[in-house]
Amino acid sequence: MAVELHGYQYSVYTRIARIALAEKKVNYTHIEVDPFQEFIPEQYRAMHPFLRVPTLKHDDFILYETSAITRYVDDSFSGPQLQPNHSRERARMSQIISVIDNYGYWPMVRQVASHRIFKPRFGERTDEQEIKRGLKASAPVLDAIEELFTGRQFLVGTHLSLCDIHLAPMMAYFVMTDEGTAMLSGRQQLSRWWTYMQEHPSVVATDPGLPPYQSSISES
Repeated sequence: MAVELHGYQYSVYTRIARIALAEKKVNYTHIEVDPFQEFIPEQYRAMHPFLRVPTLKHDDFILYETSAITRYVDDSFSGPQLQPNHSRERARMSQIISVIDNYGYWPMVRQVASHRIFKPRFGERTDEQEIKRGLKASAPVLDAIEELFTGRQFLVGTHLSLCDIHLAPMMAYFVMTDEGTAMLSGRQQLSRWWTYMQEHPSVVATDPGLPPYQSSISES
């Protein structure tokens, strides 16, 4: 049984897949693919027609789209179950994942975290207006998840599920910013959830760190 995960080290979606694999204690090979680079290996182009990350290869089975990957990992490998048995809890889990993907990822990660944390490290200019727009759009997302929170320690039910795994990498980047930390502090249940999740073993084990600072911003 050979398992490969092709993905970008700093991608929240690659980390989501890595957390799921860590929870199931699956041994796998990570193959770095940076979708932001001009050159993407032909091997990866053959696996993913849209050139995003991650992609899972399990023997001769190739699968892309993160939600499909995490569900497959949960269904295919032994270990703790990552999806609730109860139909309503499973539906709530899927709903929260959809909210995160459709309304949370872009403002929390690509607008707030990217402009506040990543762009300075890559020698690119920060757009403060983009951060403001991201914060404004993030607020209703956090409110919605706070309202949908039905668990105690976890978002849904009594055990870790795929929606916890889905949100954790995005929250990790979001709260690296002062603005994100302040915004989270106003949501009591989510704050309590993050206090626990940031110390959860699979979350700690998959922390990608931050890229080193590159060339300085051009003044021209």
